[in-house]
Amino acid sequence: MNRVIILRYSEIHLKGANRGFFERFLMENTQKAIIDINAKVEKGGARYIVSEYDLKDENKLIARLTKVFGFNWLSVAECVENEPEKILECAKNIRLSNCSFRVTTRRADKKFQIPSAKFSAMVGDIILNNNDNLKVDLENFDEEVKVDIRENGQTFVYLHSIKCAGGMPIGCAGKAIGLLSGGIDSPVAMYKIARRGAKIFAVHFHSYPYTSERAKLKVIELAKILSQYCGKIKLTFVSFTKVQEEIHRKCNPNYMITIMRRIMMRVTERLAYKNKCKVIVTGESLGQVASQTMEGITSSNAVVKMPVLRPLIGDDKDDIIEVAKRIGTFETSILPYEDCCTVFLPKNPIIKPNLCQVEEEEAKLDVDALINECLSNLEVIEAE
Repeated sequence: MNRVIILRYSEIHLKGANRGFFERFLMENTQKAIIDINAKVEKGGARYIVSEYDLKDENKLIARLTKVFGFNWLSVAECVENEPEKILECAKNIRLSNCSFRVTTRRADKKFQIPSAKFSAMVGDIILNNNDNLKVDLENFDEEVKVDIRENGQTFVYLHSIKCAGGMPIGCAGKAIGLLSGGIDSPVAMYKIARRGAKIFAVHFHSYPYTSERAKLKVIELAKILSQYCGKIKLTFVSFTKVQEEIHRKCNPNYMITIMRRIMMRVTERLAYKNKCKVIVTGESLGQVASQTMEGITSSNAVVKMPVLRPLIGDDKDDIIEVAKRIGTFETSILPYEDCCTVFLPKNPIIKPNLCQVEEEEAKLDVDALINECLSNLEVIEAE
């Protein structure tokens, strides 16, 4: 008898002849997630099996593995050979009390000669004989004992399944660069895109000395939290002070946010090409703030050729906060450390900017020089 962790995927089943492509990413990501823990990972059909680990590491393994995008469910099981006597012996170790239960047997190994229903009854009898205050209820049960008899000669016996992160394996969809502001929305946007298989890069614009070192540390912490799901994240800090000072000095203050966003998008696109990213990701939600109107978004899109993905565009703030709490970024995001978008904030920002008027205001700046200034003041770290 051997204790193992079973991992199952669902959506990858739909990939047909391309399934192996996604499975390779999934295996690689699983191994990376537990690289510092002594354990073996192998594939068995549509399952991945983690074995040969120290029991003291089991909770740590579960915490890591539930965050690997691509897996839907995880179960801790006892693994025995496909022999009735050994499976029934394993059933003697199952401990239940004061509940109703049923046993479900699945026979992928059709050489196993005892029919599933009959074998479930045999396992159930043993559990009843070795536990007190139990009753069998095939419809309204409190606990379900699962016996999974596989074609490779292994049988897994387990009780509970734990929900995993789901989605698709990191890397299978290419690379994306996200604007990580330090607020609630942008980490959730990056999480959602990574969950669909994108390898995430991040860029943060800061305005030192108007913004503090604590604001920078906050963004690093957010990237570290995201890395639990997304793997190691390359985080680029861009000094945006000169840009904001120039806009404040030369342009109509009501266009401050609009022009800032346009220059941020241009800089991010340059960094995207440098890092071979295919798309830009933002945390914008339609109508949430002044710059996130259809006109504001159109203005930002107009300066880049690369696709811009906005996974939160139709989400309410409550929806976004719910995800932020679930993935662990919320408490860090609400720390009261300023970001560059709060610097020189106008009293009456343009809500529905006219593109021609925006371009007239922007023409007062040497935009190319400002972009080059930004790209000459980069700091890159790897968050993990």
